[in-house]
Amino acid sequence: MNPTTAVIHAVRGENNPTGAIAVPIFQSATFVHPGAGESTGYDYSRSGNPTREHAEKLVAALEHGAGALAFPSGMAAATLLMELLAPGDHIIATDDLYGGSIRLFDNVSAKNGLRTSYIDTSDLEAVRAAVTPATKLVFLESPTNPMMKVCDIAAIAELAHRNGILVAVDNTFLTPYLCNPLDLGADLVIHSGTKYLAGHNDTLAGVLVARDEAVLERLRYLHKTTGAVLSPFDAFLLIRGIKTLAIRMDRAGANALELANWLAEQPKIRKVYYTGLEAHPGFELSRRQARGFGAMLSFSTDNADTAKKMLNKVRIIQYAESLGGVESLLTYPMLQTHADIPEEIRVARGIDDCLLRMSVGIEHIDDLKSDLENAMK
Repeated sequence: MNPTTAVIHAVRGENNPTGAIAVPIFQSATFVHPGAGESTGYDYSRSGNPTREHAEKLVAALEHGAGALAFPSGMAAATLLMELLAPGDHIIATDDLYGGSIRLFDNVSAKNGLRTSYIDTSDLEAVRAAVTPATKLVFLESPTNPMMKVCDIAAIAELAHRNGILVAVDNTFLTPYLCNPLDLGADLVIHSGTKYLAGHNDTLAGVLVARDEAVLERLRYLHKTTGAVLSPFDAFLLIRGIKTLAIRMDRAGANALELANWLAEQPKIRKVYYTGLEAHPGFELSRRQARGFGAMLSFSTDNADTAKKMLNKVRIIQYAESLGGVESLLTYPMLQTHADIPEEIRVARGIDDCLLRMSVGIEHIDDLKSDLENAMK
């Protein structure tokens, strides 16, 4: 099934005797047992809910996984993933990583006895050199947030598996419509479903997909035990959002490519980071392992005053955290997504007072260009 069709029809509702096109919201905390020792398959919504189950099956089908689990946020999904590890285990993580993930690794996972090394995962030899006997997980973003580096998922997975290491990929930026990391050898895929999957900036959600049934069963047990499950209503919003994922990604991606090329020609823009530009070092790799380049880009202005002026003067584009909705958003990583990272580390990675990150939406491209042009004046 073509991905454009799959986002709508990959899963049909088994628990829908009415024939309703929209998946019903089963807003129930508990379910009746038919008799002693008998179950309908649903006992308590923490362990299973029909609406949430539909959302999980849908994302699993789109990612070609054995199954998925849905959470109240992407960070809740990442937190549960850490429960696969034990004190003393070592994680290799992308150095240019979403600030919330770094906060989790450094302030929660470290407390629990896990050690994380931040590596430029676009450099395979650097990943190879970072492997130790204690390494149990490689945690990747590709493209990275916010510098848009690209890593070779298949090569890293091959290296990791030779050493008995799991590979998890945050696929939030590209979504299963454009990239399927499990097909490239990854063991786990994580999504902030808040972003492109739900797509309308109206709900929080997270999804964790496993390729292997044995790993999935371990995660299911942890999910039920720790209890961070997506509510039925938010699962409904996630399902509804995914139905338009293909057309939103196509439109936003086309806007992003045109905008990236336009920004690269502006005198007050020093550099544009977008994997769809042929000058990007990860361009050819992106073409091989994905079906598109997505709608996230970053750019550096000529000075901090220009960056702040743009944030203050945009009118159609909005200055806000998050990404992946139909609205175009500008983010100032140094003050928002990466504010908790020590300044010397942040600046060394290119996240300085001139860097802006843009989630390109589905507005008309001429309006987006005009808005940015006016904001730079």
